[in-house]
Amino acid sequence: MYKVLTHSDPAGFGLGDQESLVKGGLAMWPRILPFAAYMAFIGVSSLLPEGTCSELWLYPVKTAVVLGLLVYFGSAYSELHGPIFADAKEAAFGIGVGILVYVLWVQMDWPWATQGEITGYNPFEEGAGMGWALAAVRIFGASIVVPLMEELFWRSFLIRWVVNPDFEKVAFGTFTLASFAATVVLFGLEHNLWLAGMMAGVAYNGLYYKTRRLWPCVVAHATTNFILGLHVLATQEWQWW
Repeated sequence: MYKVLTHSDPAGFGLGDQESLVKGGLAMWPRILPFAAYMAFIGVSSLLPEGTCSELWLYPVKTAVVLGLLVYFGSAYSELHGPIFADAKEAAFGIGVGILVYVLWVQMDWPWATQGEITGYNPFEEGAGMGWALAAVRIFGASIVVPLMEELFWRSFLIRWVVNPDFEKVAFGTFTLASFAATVVLFGLEHNLWLAGMMAGVAYNGLYYKTRRLWPCVVAHATTNFILGLHVLATQEWQWW
């Protein structure tokens, strides 16, 4: 089902030689920079007064910047050059995992499993003027841009980099406890709902190990976020955004 790393290394992470470190360093930036830009915008947003129009319109800018970086570096993403689905079974599996993560996610907003203050994103707040346009951008960003950006960072770069800094030499689906744990924990801590984030990290990692490809992880992530977006618009439970 998945490849287990068996060779030993003094540092425990399969560290390569100087040449490998250089190659890995050059290859990592197309996968790090879109994620770093996204997180930088989140930092800026946290400094703005809550509920301001500036905060609402920062999301489209963030989406455009991250999308621009993904397009610019597109040729570097060899892991995305293959078909989205290898077969119908893989498609159903990826979409099914995405649906399952959504179902569990909206049940896991327990106070003890939440970090920070969840303010939500309401595109129809007074002064927004173009609520449906903002909602459409939010859906697009969450369902297309974010899954591509995050999966390239977490399950193409980081999960392999922990195994070997020259991460492109690490086959997709290679399992080590350190790389599994690091991506699950850090992916969870990236979200306000940290336990739900870890649950999603386990699910998407499972797809990575099962299929040994990145596209199923992107599809599952996109499915979760798209259904969650529809849920938000239908219920007006803006805290999920």
